Amino acid sequence: MLTKEQMFQELNEKTFNPMNDVAFKFIFGKEERKNITIDFLDAFLYERLEHHITGITYKNTELVPLAEDGKLTRLDVRCDLSSGEQVDVEVQVLNLKNMRRRTLYYWAQMYLFSLARGQTYRDLKPAITINILAFELLPQKAPLAMYTIMNPETGDELNKDLSLFFVEIPKFAREPKKKISEMTKMERWMAYFANQLDDHEREELAMSDAAISGAMDAARVFLADDDERWNYINRQMAILDYNSGIQDSREEGLREGRREGRREGIGIGRVGMLAELVRDGILTPGQAAGKAGMPEKEFRKAMENLEMSNEETP
Repeated sequence: MLTKEQMFQELNEKTFNPMNDVAFKFIFGKEERKNITIDFLDAFLYERLEHHITGITYKNTELVPLAEDGKLTRLDVRCDLSSGEQVDVEVQVLNLKNMRRRTLYYWAQMYLFSLARGQTYRDLKPAITINILAFELLPQKAPLAMYTIMNPETGDELNKDLSLFFVEIPKFAREPKKKISEMTKMERWMAYFANQLDDHEREELAMSDAAISGAMDAARVFLADDDERWNYINRQMAILDYNSGIQDSREEGLREGRREGRREGIGIGRVGMLAELVRDGILTPGQAAGKAGMPEKEFRKAMENLEMSNEETP
């Protein structure tokens, strides 16, 4: 594993990850580069808004908690559109298993605090979250998904006050590769975040899109600042440390699961078969645990260990 000093020296335009949240805020959260952010937002929101974005106003990225001991929310990039909507953009490289509720929490904070004292419900501003993910989260194959409030029977939308966007970069990277000239504006931005282009493609991308070219220029400014580089490296190291801790926990869980299975004398094959019935909705975890002759808590733990084991198997 590289040391911090080695990572610092080897950091360049090719190894630079625009989804590092320190770098993302530097590029997309600055007043002097708001034209880049407008172009990025317009690529993803035009169809939903049904109009182009002409201006934004950056807002404080810290939202005050509702209670004294409440959770202080720090957003990556938050802005108001000139047309009235509020937008929060988040980049997430770690799957902390809380993204669905986390984005709802961010949305709720924005929506709630858009109503000032003395205003009426008519003054509430629509709120939009855009989550750019370095991992897969949702069941659909497409890299972009939008959620709102609608009647599941008729498809009628309640209103446009809630819009939750998820951009799953690994799904985009897995799609058949297109030429830069054949990409939509939205696809060009996803290609920028995927960061898997060779030198020729990177140059072509910059030449094809002024805003993305501006983002690449901003990255050069970022990389020329030693303090920013160290902030970037510290964040990358924290990510590596987290992933390493998760891997160690998974391996320990597998070992513990095997020990538990031996102590209980329960065949892994039988637990696996019952776990499949639970996943298919045929049995509840409690029913499956009863058939396995073990407490439900232990059965759930055995299921988790089996799932981790399957994930580890090539």
